[in-house]
Amino acid sequence: MDRRSVIKNAGLAGVLAAGAAPAIVHSQTAIRWRIASSFPKSLDTLFGVCDVFAKKVSEMTGGKFTITTHAAGELMPAFGVLDGVSNGTVEMANTASYYFFGKDPTYALDCAIPFGLNARLMTAWMYQGNGLKLTREHFAKSGIVNFPMGNTGVQMGGWYRKEIKSVEDLKGLKFRVGGFGGKVLAPLGVVPQNIPGGEIYQSLEKGTIDAAEWVGPYDDLKLGFNKVAPHYYYPGWWEGGPQLSLYVNQKAYNGLSSEYKAIIENAAAFAHTDMMARYDAWNPGALKTLVSSGVKLHRFPKDVMDAAFKSAMTVYAELNDTNPAWKKIYEDYSNFRRDGNLWFRFAEASFDDFMQAQKL
Repeated sequence: MDRRSVIKNAGLAGVLAAGAAPAIVHSQTAIRWRIASSFPKSLDTLFGVCDVFAKKVSEMTGGKFTITTHAAGELMPAFGVLDGVSNGTVEMANTASYYFFGKDPTYALDCAIPFGLNARLMTAWMYQGNGLKLTREHFAKSGIVNFPMGNTGVQMGGWYRKEIKSVEDLKGLKFRVGGFGGKVLAPLGVVPQNIPGGEIYQSLEKGTIDAAEWVGPYDDLKLGFNKVAPHYYYPGWWEGGPQLSLYVNQKAYNGLSSEYKAIIENAAAFAHTDMMARYDAWNPGALKTLVSSGVKLHRFPKDVMDAAFKSAMTVYAELNDTNPAWKKIYEDYSNFRRDGNLWFRFAEASFDDFMQAQKL
C-alpha cells in the first residue's frame, strides 16, 4: 500500500493505529493538521496564540501547510491534550505543561513552578541553556516534541472574597490554583481546586470556591472575576514566568520535511514573542479599568510569601529524593535560576525599581 495514500485517507490516528510510520512529507505537499488548545476562544491571548501560529505557518508555506485551531472542549477536554497528542488523536496541542504535574511533577518544569524563573529567564533557559534539551528528553517518553509557544509574564495572585491579612487566613480556603501552586499551598491549609479557565467564574460566583487565580488584568477582566470577588492580590509567586508550549506528535513530526520542521519551529518562536508582547501592551490599561471599577489591590503579606517559599523548597527537596526525572532537570533549572537572579539583581531589578518610582 502507498504510504502517502494511507496518510491522506486514514489521517494521523489511523496511521498510528495501523503502525505505519509516516513517509516524509515534502515541502511542496499540501497537508492539513489540527491543533487542540486547553483554553477557550474568548481568551484572544491564550487561545489566540494558536491562531497566530497557524497563520504564520500558512504564510511561510504559501498556504500548503494548513492548521485548524480548536478550543478546549471541541476535540477533547482542556486537560486531555497531552494524551491526545501522545496517542495521535490530534497532531498538535497548545497548553500549559504544569496542568499535567499529577502525571509527573517534572512536566511543570516546562511551564512554571513556584518561585521559579521569570519570563526572560525561562526563555533564556529554554533556548540558550539546557531547558529545551532536557524537557525534550522527558516529553519523548510520551511521543511528543515540545516547543516554547507563549508566556504570560509574572501573573497576579488571584481574586479573593475576603482579605488575606496573614498566613492564618489561608486555612480552609478553597482556591482555584493551577499547577504546582496547590501542592505548595496545601501544607499551609489551602484546599486547592484544579478547574479549567472556562469554569472558574461560575464556581466563584456560586461559592463553590473562595478564591481563584487565572493570569492577569487583561484576561481576568475579560472573564469578569472582579464582579464576584473584590480583592485582587499580587504577585502570583507560583507563576513568575509561565511558559505555554506547543506539543507535536513525534511520528507526525518525523514525517515532515526538514523545511516544514523549521517552519514549525520558527512559527512557534514568533507566536511565543507575540503573546508576551500582547500581555505587556494590554495589561496596563486593563488594570486601570479594574481599579476604577472598585477592585482593591493588595500585596501578599510577607508572612504568606515566606511560608509559601519555605513550603516550595520543602516540596522540591522531597521530589529530588523521590523522582529521578525531576531531579535531573530541576538541578539544571535551579542553577540557571541562581545565576540569572544574581544578574537581574544588579541590572534589570535595580533599573526597574528606579524607573517605577519616577513620575513620568
